[in-house]
Amino acid sequence: MSFADLLGFRTLALEPGRARLAARVGDEHCNMHGSAHGGFLYSLADEAFALASNSREADAVALSVHMDYFRAVRPGDALEALAEEEHLGRSVATYRVEVLRERERVALFTGTVFRRPRGPA
Repeated sequence: MSFADLLGFRTLALEPGRARLAARVGDEHCNMHGSAHGGFLYSLADEAFALASNSREADAVALSVHMDYFRAVRPGDALEALAEEEHLGRSVATYRVEVLRERERVALFTGTVFRRPRGPA
């Protein structure tokens, strides 16, 4: 079982440079304040980032990421993470991931990857 499976993430769509994931916040995903732990939201965004950045003919490894949290998320809330390619270069690419509750943006993740052509090492 993968980490994403363990957290209950579902891939809804995957195409070159884009990914869309879904998750439902459970009690086990919450912090001491009763809202979703930042690590849960980060993991959802990071999984969308990983899928989108590895969806082309290259292996991608994160160089840097940044996450902003805008709204508290509660148990029972349904979330989606939408990853989109912002820049695709020969050796680096940058992605923007919005974490949404319905249509409300609750967090924003940006990440840059190093890209290496797939093939024999």
